Amino acid sequence: MIVKKFTTGPIDTNSYLLICPSSKSAVVIDVGQDSAQELNSYAERHQLKLEKILLTHSHWDHIAGLAHLKNHLDIRVYVHQDDENNIINPGSDGLLLFIPIQGVKVDHYLKDEEVINAGDLRIKVIHTPGHTPGGVCFYLEEQKMLFSGDTLFQGAIGRMDLPTACSPLKMIESLKKLETLPQETIIYPGHGEKTTIKQELSNIHAMEKLLHKRKI
Repeated sequence: MIVKKFTTGPIDTNSYLLICPSSKSAVVIDVGQDSAQELNSYAERHQLKLEKILLTHSHWDHIAGLAHLKNHLDIRVYVHQDDENNIINPGSDGLLLFIPIQGVKVDHYLKDEEVINAGDLRIKVIHTPGHTPGGVCFYLEEQKMLFSGDTLFQGAIGRMDLPTACSPLKMIESLKKLETLPQETIIYPGHGEKTTIKQELSNIHAMEKLLHKRKI
């Protein structure tokens, strides 16, 4: 499998292409501001078939280029149902929009432990509410890769002070799911550089303790 990262927009949002070399099938994970053109150009240059757009969550910086890519390629959009409203009506989540963002129709609701196929790729959905109610991570067991969106970063977790944040207990439950993954699992976050489960275990445990004190 080939992973191509595109970092764009005012807060350096990561969008990813996951590519199956044997079939030339590919999926997009998140579509940050100004990333749609880069994603499409890369796919055209390498003769890739973009099959699906998988969204880790619906915050504006992860969907700013969504309508452009979906409408240009007529590609299906996958998101958890609990984050659907902000895909259809961007800004309905209470976050300030810094640019106009066009809403789109959701084609498929992601479910916990569902497996998404693209060529030889097997992408497991892990529902990780906390930063948003419908936040998810995408896990490739064979490759030991996790695309964590804004649930887990290098040295940090997703912000819990935004209007979309769930109770701290929800985030604790989500972090506990991730800490059980193999320690060599490589984490590709929604912002910043990649890390591993092993490198983040102490951070995860520290955040769980902090959140437990704030639980509601």
